[in-house]
Amino acid sequence: MSKIYRLIIFLPLFMLGCAPNVVEENKVIQKIERFDMTIFSKSGDKIYSISGPNSSYDNIELKFELKKPIINILNGEETKYIISSQESTLSDNNKLLKLKGNVKLKTLKEDGDFLYADNFFWNIENTNYLLEGNIRFENQNIILNSGKAILGADNIIEFFNPVKYIIKDENNENKYQINSENAYYNLTTESVSFKAKDKRVKSIIYF
Repeated sequence: MSKIYRLIIFLPLFMLGCAPNVVEENKVIQKIERFDMTIFSKSGDKIYSISGPNSSYDNIELKFELKKPIINILNGEETKYIISSQESTLSDNNKLLKLKGNVKLKTLKEDGDFLYADNFFWNIENTNYLLEGNIRFENQNIILNSGKAILGADNIIEFFNPVKYIIKDENNENKYQINSENAYYNLTTESVSFKAKDKRVKSIIYF
């Protein structure tokens, strides 16, 4: 039996020791003061870890709800991204992760890239992360704002129209501001590209 299924079997046993609060007939909310769990793939690879100071488990909907969670998106033993928010829901056999309120995603680069949003959605069977609401990406070179963004496994963030971007100068001050259609920021090459719908307008800026 794979590690992920052993983990799923273990958790209900662990939570039997918690004091249940019965909400309605056949529905029990298990309270967990400290939550720390790592999710594995079927092949035994680490996918992500999630922890929080306050959480609960709904035995009817089979979901965890956490307050102020910390999520580490993993690439083997290494952390790729760290994400925090006000609250989160983990459901669908630990495959569907939703974060809400002051979502902050950061890379582990020395200078740091930060991606902020109201909401974050991820089905671990997919390789893309969806962010919605008040999107703001910022590092030492640029600020990008939009209402929706997708971060792919290729380390490219796609910002959906309309997009507003601000280029910073050497003093980390706003140099100029431009509005555009879809924008793409490559976290690996530290470049941003802009494409118009008619595909006749395209530009790439490297930092």
